[in-house]
Amino acid sequence: MNMNQDTLILRMALLPLLLMAVMMCRTDAKMEIITSKQDVMVGEEILLLCKAGGEGDITWQKDDEEIDDEKVSPVDETSSKLVIQKAAMKDAGRYICLCEFNNGHGDNVVKQLYVYEGPSFGQTSTYHEFLEGTDGALPCVVTGQPAVDVHWIRDKQAIPWSSSHFSLTSEGMRVHQLIDNTVVIEKVKREDAGTYRCQAQIRGRPIYQELAISVVVNAPPTVHLKQEQKKVLAGPQTHVTFLCLVDGLPKPNITWIMPVMIDPSHHLFNSDRSQLTIRSVARADYGEYVCTAINKISESSATIMLHVFEAPEVFVSAEKQSVPLSERVSVSCNVSGHPHPLLHWLNKHNGQTLVRDSTSGRVHVADGTLVIEEMMPSDGGLYSCMAVSASGNASRDVAIYTQPGLPLYLSVSPGPTSVIFSLKTLPINGGTPITSFVLQWRRCPAEQWEEITIPSSDPLVITGLKQYTAYTVRFAALNAVGVGQFSVTSTVRTKGIYGEPDRPVLSVDKMKVESNSFFVPLKLLDEGGSPLQHYNLRHRQDKEGAKWEGMQLGSEADSISLQDLSFSLIYQLEVTAVNANGSSLPAMLNFTVGEQPASGHRMTKGSVVAVVIVIFLLVFFAVDATCCYRHHCGLLRYIAVKMFGQKVPGMKMLEEVEGTNNGELKLKEGITAPPGSIRLAGVQAKEAGQLTEVTCDKVSLTKHEYVYSLSQYSDDT
Repeated sequence: MNMNQDTLILRMALLPLLLMAVMMCRTDAKMEIITSKQDVMVGEEILLLCKAGGEGDITWQKDDEEIDDEKVSPVDETSSKLVIQKAAMKDAGRYICLCEFNNGHGDNVVKQLYVYEGPSFGQTSTYHEFLEGTDGALPCVVTGQPAVDVHWIRDKQAIPWSSSHFSLTSEGMRVHQLIDNTVVIEKVKREDAGTYRCQAQIRGRPIYQELAISVVVNAPPTVHLKQEQKKVLAGPQTHVTFLCLVDGLPKPNITWIMPVMIDPSHHLFNSDRSQLTIRSVARADYGEYVCTAINKISESSATIMLHVFEAPEVFVSAEKQSVPLSERVSVSCNVSGHPHPLLHWLNKHNGQTLVRDSTSGRVHVADGTLVIEEMMPSDGGLYSCMAVSASGNASRDVAIYTQPGLPLYLSVSPGPTSVIFSLKTLPINGGTPITSFVLQWRRCPAEQWEEITIPSSDPLVITGLKQYTAYTVRFAALNAVGVGQFSVTSTVRTKGIYGEPDRPVLSVDKMKVESNSFFVPLKLLDEGGSPLQHYNLRHRQDKEGAKWEGMQLGSEADSISLQDLSFSLIYQLEVTAVNANGSSLPAMLNFTVGEQPASGHRMTKGSVVAVVIVIFLLVFFAVDATCCYRHHCGLLRYIAVKMFGQKVPGMKMLEEVEGTNNGELKLKEGITAPPGSIRLAGVQAKEAGQLTEVTCDKVSLTKHEYVYSLSQYSDDT
């Protein structure tokens, strides 16, 4: 049906050409054979149209032989057609159209036709699988006529030919094509996978057919672990990761075998399970982990050993002990971990390791217990119980304290009614710092020891003794455990009392800091044989560049008080006592003023003064206003006169008085004053009632000034 349609379409397309050829036909026109295609597949219809170009007798030949008339039919007087219904291989050849024109002239035209069959690939397989490392072959079975040429192409490149089945040439010939159209792949590699194309062509003609053939390379799985064993330290922050490097085609599936049940919260896998992460590694995670890869070819496994260690831990029976001198002390120690650690005791103040499992010696270790027989000051200090193993080290310190040791290298010297101690080196502190010293004295063995405790930072001085008197003295150090051994006694005779005062004493325990005020009691134990004159006091902020502020206190002062200090600052305070012989050593003290209260307000001196001034001004203006309006006097009256002149309310009465007294102003109870001839500065009344005027210049008073002065006088009287 399709063939008939194609023939009909061809005829309709050729009809206009045939008509045009008939109209233009002349005896000298060129002949031609028109056909739809030159290459015809077996079974297709062949249509040849011979256009003679003029009227005449048209005949057909094939390969110089006449063609049956049944296949030929005229179209009109100038053209003829040749139709072969189903082409066969024998129909290929040279077709000749001959024309004997009516004018006696003859001509012909030749057309070569080709008939082919195929190419066809038959049952050639389009899919092949090869195992990596083996040899593979890709056959291409092609049929066709008259002859077929076969070529193999991969990645747009032709596969080379080879005459032998296995190439003995270069690596580039590992993939080659044989004469039987088969492609051979020697020792298949993974890169050989892909699409190969078998291309068949009718020899000498542009007739092609192509078949795509897929090649898949398979490889057995392999498993590789970066290391055969891992060592980790157990703990909540310890995470370990195993990476199972798997290879193979097709891609293998991965499974794990572990010494414990899989816990999704503890064991985490990535998407293809090639990576295993164990979170918060515990001792139970110890063991073998097996990674297995499986595909359709085979399976493979690898094993990694996880060693889990536990960090050493140390436990002691006590971390701090206070032991009196000459007593026995013991501290037990236990250690744990994997592998089990060794236990050592270390004396940290001398760096010596104590011998284990020994019962000899005053200080020894027995079954992990530190034992000190008859405690001595030199035994005080830090001891460390240590655990040592392959998984690490750990330690725990133990502080053992006792009283200080015997003071050595001591010198004693007399002072004015005092005794002064000097030390080249401090006594052994017994393991904890010496906080103070106990000084004792007495005049004879029959007396009880008197004593005083002095901070370790202060001079070691006994004061308040009698002058020119012999005393037996000694002293001992004091720490948090208690009083240590007393020094050897010394006998010393005090000097006279004439000299500088002793250092003032500030009673720190009674010191008070309230808001921004400071208070501390003051006491002088020894005036130095001469009456105390005064105290020199100075203070400043405890910071670089701060200036001292100084003041003196009388000899009777028994305390120091500072006001209006700045909040949130540290202050330094120094006090010295002064007599006729000089100045004492300074007593020094640091104190801190707290932060300013968040709520509430206190009035400063400036605020109080401002309030007083405001009240004074209010009272002043109230009195002045009363004076102005009731008695026509005061500052407001004066200002009014200056502003309004003579016409001031209330002045009329004064003018009338002036007029009725002939220029004389009548005062209280008959006292009169002459007309203003001088300026009044003040007025006094004599015993007889006469007015005495004290002048400051001879400028005449104005009427208003005179009245103002008299008004003041009237108010005063």
